[in-house]
Amino acid sequence: MRRRSFIAFVVGAAATWPIGTRTPEAQRIRKIGYLSGGSSSPFEKLFEAGLGDLGWVRDQNLTIEYRHAEGKPERLTGLAAELVNLNVDLIFAAGPPVRQAKDATRTIPIVFVLGADPVAWGLVDSFEKPGRNLTGTMESNPELTARRLRLLKEAVPNITRLAILYQPGTLTEARYQDVLKDTGAEASTLGVIHQIFEARDPDQFEKAFADVAVAQMNGLIVMQSPMFAAQRQAIVELAAKHRLPAIYEWGFYAESGGLISYGANLPDEYRRVTPYVDKILKGTKPADLPVEQPTKFELVVNLKTAKALGLMIPQSLLARADKGRYSARWCNSSRRETWSV
Repeated sequence: MRRRSFIAFVVGAAATWPIGTRTPEAQRIRKIGYLSGGSSSPFEKLFEAGLGDLGWVRDQNLTIEYRHAEGKPERLTGLAAELVNLNVDLIFAAGPPVRQAKDATRTIPIVFVLGADPVAWGLVDSFEKPGRNLTGTMESNPELTARRLRLLKEAVPNITRLAILYQPGTLTEARYQDVLKDTGAEASTLGVIHQIFEARDPDQFEKAFADVAVAQMNGLIVMQSPMFAAQRQAIVELAAKHRLPAIYEWGFYAESGGLISYGANLPDEYRRVTPYVDKILKGTKPADLPVEQPTKFELVVNLKTAKALGLMIPQSLLARADKGRYSARWCNSSRRETWSV
């Protein structure tokens, strides 16, 4: 009887043990690799904060192995291999380094934030069904090109000839044609002639802007590409040199001296991608998580650049915050407005 009583006690006690005690896997500290082409940035803290909101706290139930290429792309292949050799549970790739992460492993889940079309880059099969070990968010909205045209025309009403700077290969052909169709319709409505100018690498920037000048364009839209973003200072300076009022996709263009930007709120994107990490760490396959595009956009106007170009930005553009649709704040020499759709 004593033996039976002891066994009954053990079984009863086991039933009351915490789940984590009985299943060590649930308590295992997960390891994430963070691959960046640049150096440490404030986005990393936003990424960690987003994970913290979901219960993943660094140095408690999560470790993060940061690898930065410090602006040297040739280092990325080796850094990606390091993360694979560390047996990380997941790799987060910030932007273009996702290509090196993809080449390094076909089994470790990869989550990305990317400023180009992941289908055109060969990362996923489709937005709805990624189909591989990669998923994430596309922080670019080429569909907003027509909207950017309208905003630029509102800011600078005398624009009649518009240049569009594009890097081939950043969009699928079908998507690119859709963007051209929508932008062409908007240009026709506004009485603006538009023309595409291509630049495949930074060495072609000077020629592209020279061609824009020869064509007598008096406005510019810079379509997003990771290469353009990395070289944004050169593009902004060429636009200033040719006195071209220009609109870009992300706020850091305007903060770097560009006239206007309209596109995704990048800090929001680094928090918005963390649910992907959470779901994958809990067992969901990347192939089952559709790639998403931004839902929050911001309009940034650099008033210092406007003054340098001799422009007076209409109050109709600057005063929208007063209509309740936007939240706004002043940022250095820029007016920033952020809203959700």
